[in-house]
Amino acid sequence: MNTALRRRRIVHVVYSFSVGGLENVIVQLINRLPADRFEHVLLSLTTISDFKNRITQPGVQFIELHKPPGHAVPLYPRIYKLLRELKPDVVHTCNLAALEVTPLAWLARVPLRIHAEHGWDAHDPQGKNPRYQRLRKLYQPFVSHCVAVSQDIDDYLAQAVGVPTRRRSVIANGVDTQTFAPPVHGVAPAVPGCPFVPGPHWLVGTVGRLQTVKNQPLLARAFVQLLQQHPEAAERVRLVVVGEGPLRADIQATLAQAGVQHLAWLAGARDDVAAILPMLSCFVLPSQAEGTSCTLQEAMACGLPVVATAVGGTPEMVQHGVTGLLVPAAEEPALANAIWLCFHKPAYAQQLGQSARVKAAANFGLGGMVEAYEHVFSGVAARGH
Repeated sequence: MNTALRRRRIVHVVYSFSVGGLENVIVQLINRLPADRFEHVLLSLTTISDFKNRITQPGVQFIELHKPPGHAVPLYPRIYKLLRELKPDVVHTCNLAALEVTPLAWLARVPLRIHAEHGWDAHDPQGKNPRYQRLRKLYQPFVSHCVAVSQDIDDYLAQAVGVPTRRRSVIANGVDTQTFAPPVHGVAPAVPGCPFVPGPHWLVGTVGRLQTVKNQPLLARAFVQLLQQHPEAAERVRLVVVGEGPLRADIQATLAQAGVQHLAWLAGARDDVAAILPMLSCFVLPSQAEGTSCTLQEAMACGLPVVATAVGGTPEMVQHGVTGLLVPAAEEPALANAIWLCFHKPAYAQQLGQSARVKAAANFGLGGMVEAYEHVFSGVAARGH
């Protein structure tokens, strides 16, 4: 009787736990999976940031291993011992950096080993690195079931890694379409710290870690190019970049060199993205590669016209000319022109935003994502492995 009622214990394994889309998915899963059926442990190979405070489910155990740079081999005995002590029903590893834990989970007799691929590594933005492909192939026998957040990544797992159909599922990230929604009364008010006034100022912005694969400097260069081609836009158009990371200096240098740094707000990491997005007039995702972008989903749920590079899983989310505009990756002129189109034709931009909201509400709901993961974590998808 006790066995029947016992909750399934999931150990979520990540390289690090800070602000990000992957981490947001884990937060949503922990908070929304039925508490009477699942309990959770969050295991970070390195560190856990204050982002963990978004987890509202009581009783979650947090473990940091503070792994130094390099392979995790010296930590293997400790990880194995932890898994033997925790006796999880499921180990849920996320992305390549955590995949090496799966053989240890198999050795520790964890019944179900789920591996999720959320997007490409900054050092391998197209998934073509043969070494990383070999590593994924090496670890596959220890994985019960793979989850890809987009069809693009699922195709990679099938073709480059050789994961059979029965051991793969596509589960797109989800968004809380009630929290992320268009402003109730017209234009949203400015958030604390914002130097601009939504409405009088036309705010084009992006949200994400300032790292290579997200390529925010491309947006900064396109912003400069737009202002050079259309000087009259400087009266209203403003740039908003939310996020922190190593590319901040590059963005600042681009803006300073053009003398337009006063027309941009580099907001840093923020906890109020749900309030910032509705302030924007246009959302831009300038990435080199993507799986399923959580911030893109959030922007669409807020009813924003979106301009995005046509990479990874993004074309599955954005229908060009209907729910947003797609441009080739790394092409500043195309990005600048698409932003200008949204600014110059506000009725068209509004139509794109309304269609984006409809699609987000219909296809990106959190309920579907959580239900799909519940199915996988219950062992239904991986039964027989």
